[in-house]
Amino acid sequence: MDSASAKAEEVAAYQSSEAKQARLQSMLSTLLDDPILADVPRKPSLADVDTLINLELGSAMRVTVVKLDNTSFDVAVLNAATVKDLKLAIRKKINEIEQEQMGHRHISWKHVWENYCLTHHNEKLIDDNSALSSYGVRNNSKVCFSPHIMSRVHRKHSRRRKHRFFHGLSKKL
Repeated sequence: MDSASAKAEEVAAYQSSEAKQARLQSMLSTLLDDPILADVPRKPSLADVDTLINLELGSAMRVTVVKLDNTSFDVAVLNAATVKDLKLAIRKKINEIEQEQMGHRHISWKHVWENYCLTHHNEKLIDDNSALSSYGVRNNSKVCFSPHIMSRVHRKHSRRRKHRFFHGLSKKL
């Protein structure tokens, strides 16, 4: 009888926890529908909320990313962010946009960063470990994608070469 009452208490606690979770989800969806909170992602992580709070406090910046088709979107990163942090924010934002519009779709980010780089005022943001502020990126700055490929020998960006379709067929076996 003691184990039966313990099991009943466990079920009641689980149902109570489930009800709390449902109320929390309902409250969160109601909050996210508010136009003031339009920049908060649908499923925000603690880091997303922290960055948005820092943006309001002035210790983070909003960077506009212009894609090759001249469409743009905004990402928020801390003032001390590196190029790598910006790339991760871009990756996360594009994945969210793709998820909303088309459902699950896989983007090869290795391919993207091997063939394109980010530029700010025609200066390439190549070094992932350098701070964005060293390139002059500030709040409300624009960063553009630029078509370039990375040389495997030097690990530096070089001018893009035309790809030859039959480049491997001319070799003799």
